Amino acid sequence: MSTVIDNAPYTAFHRRLALACSGGPLLDGYILSIVGVAVTGMQPELGLSTAAVSLIGASALIGMFVGGAVFGVLTDKIGREVMYTADLLVMVACSVASFWADQVWLIVALRFVLGMAVAADYPIATSLLAEWLPIKERGRLLGKQIVAWYAGSVLAYVVGYLFLQFGGNGSWRWMLASSAVLCLFFLVIRRGSPESPLWLAQHGRGEEAVAVVRKHLGREVTVAELTSGGTDEATGGEQMGAGSLRVLFSPAYRRRTLFCGLFFLCQVAPLFAMLTFGPAILGSFGLPGGTVMDTLGTGLISLVFLVGCYPALRAIDTRGRRPTIILSFALMIVPLVFLGVWPTAPAALALIALCAYAFLCGGPNVLDWTYPNELFPTQVRATAVGFATSVSRVGAAVGTYLLPLSLSGLGIGPTMLMAAALTAVGLLVCVLWAEETKGVGLQTSSQTPAPSEPELIHA
Repeated sequence: MSTVIDNAPYTAFHRRLALACSGGPLLDGYILSIVGVAVTGMQPELGLSTAAVSLIGASALIGMFVGGAVFGVLTDKIGREVMYTADLLVMVACSVASFWADQVWLIVALRFVLGMAVAADYPIATSLLAEWLPIKERGRLLGKQIVAWYAGSVLAYVVGYLFLQFGGNGSWRWMLASSAVLCLFFLVIRRGSPESPLWLAQHGRGEEAVAVVRKHLGREVTVAELTSGGTDEATGGEQMGAGSLRVLFSPAYRRRTLFCGLFFLCQVAPLFAMLTFGPAILGSFGLPGGTVMDTLGTGLISLVFLVGCYPALRAIDTRGRRPTIILSFALMIVPLVFLGVWPTAPAALALIALCAYAFLCGGPNVLDWTYPNELFPTQVRATAVGFATSVSRVGAAVGTYLLPLSLSGLGIGPTMLMAAALTAVGLLVCVLWAEETKGVGLQTSSQTPAPSEPELIHA
């Protein structure tokens, strides 16, 4: 098993690569959050119904479902580097086109394609980053990708606030188009990023793999070291095919596939709905709606989501992945139940409870992309990340579509209790299936444990 990459010193190369890879999550947070502010101006100007607003909010998430499923497989087949900038170019085009969109179907279509491009970036960037990182930095830097998501979300609310204050009528168009600026920034940052040496070695390009390790890490490695871990009991000991969904659902990997998809789904369904329609939720608790106050309140919640990631980043490398995610899910239920049983709580208390929920989400947040990258081998790593992203976005899209309908039809109390119930399902999934991968080499953690090695699962 190769230790060259696992034990390599952490250098400026890793820092730049981590920054470049953070572009997808940051853009996702920005693109999905800015629409929540934009609809406040879009709805009266275009005369949108509640159903139309819900569809606009959910369209990018539906696109992410398609994009994650398709581009994860493609990334494992043709490489991480090939698609590393193409997805950003698509985001630029759709963001700019959104400025001139004046019909619901066109806005929905553009945000659907945006979602596909964002979802494509997750398996590309996170698998590339995971395959370059040393063990000691892997959990922290993969976890920090979600910090970039919340940074993008916070930035979206700041930008939205400024446009609401100074932009006047039609400022929602500038909000939707503003993501093009971030896309162009990351296009520049990503220039010169190398292909994954593990992917190169597994695809018969061993000399290139050795060369990029020598160039960027200054160390020597053999092709045999880089290709170790290319077989598994999942395929009967045979070399597994790149980008194979069959491997994800083979007996050896089926549980891991379900775990990564389900805990991700149970986490992001209420989270995305909350961030997309945060002003409407706060309005249900009495905060003045249609003003900058509900936008700033949602921005504060998004900021707390970001802050909560930092203690979780420390916990996954000290306490471990498994105890961190289980405790986080258990505690996340409490503020949701509080809001569910006291739907008439004062706006200030409701805001505090929502901030508590946001802070406690840190555990699963930082493991969203850490777990699928650590639990699956190079040949299907991007496929696994893409699949988990797709499954999570099904829940997020449904939650985002149903939330405004639930608020108007059932009220805030039942809506919060349903969110608590879904979070409880996530807790059960983690108790049953969460594994411990702290301090384990990437090629080791991605091999399925033998029946005599239960400590990997429950350590």
